[in-house]
Amino acid sequence: MTYFLFKTIHILGVIILVGNVTVTFIWKVYADGTRDPAVVSFAQRLVTWTDWAFTAGGAVLIIVGGYGMTVVGNLDPIGIGWLFWSQVWFYGIGVVWLFVLVPIQVVQARQAREFAVTGTIPASYWRLCWYWNIFGITATVPFLYVLYLMVAKS
Repeated sequence: MTYFLFKTIHILGVIILVGNVTVTFIWKVYADGTRDPAVVSFAQRLVTWTDWAFTAGGAVLIIVGGYGMTVVGNLDPIGIGWLFWSQVWFYGIGVVWLFVLVPIQVVQARQAREFAVTGTIPASYWRLCWYWNIFGITATVPFLYVLYLMVAKS
């Protein structure tokens, strides 16, 4: 029963995290495409909020559930190849998120508060969008490989 509980927590975390990063990217790209300062500002606030609530929350659930399963199932998280590589990719993605994407989002959120009032989106916001999109894709696509490892266990 305990293993099943940890597995449920883990899968719920995967759904929340991967679903959030995928959907957030899509609606932010469409919001930015309007070039409307009110829409872009609103979307940017939501990106920041949902990343902390759902991306970080999903990551916590993944970690708790994953390591819970290894303890209860008496699995070696370093000695089993697919577990080891899943962790390497997961934490590598986390580094990109924490040290590249979050700082970009913080700057963009500050800018969004300003241009929501002024009505003018600065060129620096659009440059940061480009970086956010590139690094966001770079940090999201590897989740597909981690999902493969999790399901195939190879």
